[in-house]
Amino acid sequence: MNEIDEMQDFQEMDEMPDGMIPVFMITGFLESGKTQFLNFTMGQDYFQTDENTLLIVCEEGEGEYDARFLKRNHTTMVTVDSMEELTVEQLTDWEFMYNPSRVLIEWNGMWDVTQLKLPKDWGIYQQITLIDGSTFPTYYANMRPLLSLLVKNSELIICNRCNRESDELGNYKRQLRALAPNAEIILEDEQGEIREMIEEDLPYDLKKDVVKITPEAYGIWYMDAMDCPKRYKGKVFELTGMVLKNRRIPTNGFVLGRMAMACCEADMTFLGYMCKSSAAKNLKTKDWVKVRARMEYEYQKEYRGEAPILYVEEVALTAPVKEPVTF
Repeated sequence: MNEIDEMQDFQEMDEMPDGMIPVFMITGFLESGKTQFLNFTMGQDYFQTDENTLLIVCEEGEGEYDARFLKRNHTTMVTVDSMEELTVEQLTDWEFMYNPSRVLIEWNGMWDVTQLKLPKDWGIYQQITLIDGSTFPTYYANMRPLLSLLVKNSELIICNRCNRESDELGNYKRQLRALAPNAEIILEDEQGEIREMIEEDLPYDLKKDVVKITPEAYGIWYMDAMDCPKRYKGKVFELTGMVLKNRRIPTNGFVLGRMAMACCEADMTFLGYMCKSSAAKNLKTKDWVKVRARMEYEYQKEYRGEAPILYVEEVALTAPVKEPVTF
């Protein structure tokens, strides 16, 4: 497995409140590579610390942890066989026994991650999901609700063991983006990371002065703008979407987006980007508008980094797009 720059977050814990123990959730279905990923991570220089680490293993696959390796890395491993064992009381007992400065959880992909309860001084710092690209289509087709629970709060999704020659890789990324809009998504084969979609594959022409995004192309545009900022920075787009406003959005702003069918009709996700416009005060939530806007990239707290933002040049009310975004 290749070194992932994002894993440097294991040391960058400045966002955790004082006194809180950071918890790193490594999720994924059986044989998705979770153990291999953690073994790789614990062997890297950026992971090293003289303080204690607690590793909670919730299922045992083909991969194993070497006891001497764990000892060298000041890591104590405990195993659980059922979700019922992961009580606040049990986790608190382990805290007193092992005095960890951080906790790694290798999660069982068949368990509902939303049901996990943590002690008051523990907090989820980062969630990373591993997916076996060779089995992803089967899980997506037959177990989408469970897959959605696994990835929806992930900051990083690594889809490994992909077939580099497959024509479906673009679909994998769009489908995962719909399930986890804010996640960084990486596709890998045995040789490493797979390149992003090339411009020639896109259903619109980025060389145009004004790039028109049709309703059918919205999903690809949304995903690719997040993944490939160099292509989109400074470009002007014309597209249709629905307005979303709330108290956290400045008076000169709104979110422009579309509803996407992430899991099923009962589980729709709003995929949109922040817009800045002097006309925002005249708009209300659920208005449908056609905009012409320039895309830039600025820091946004929700993404813990830079993300697309649209500077609106023209905006007008228009008819709604009835069909949801699909992937």
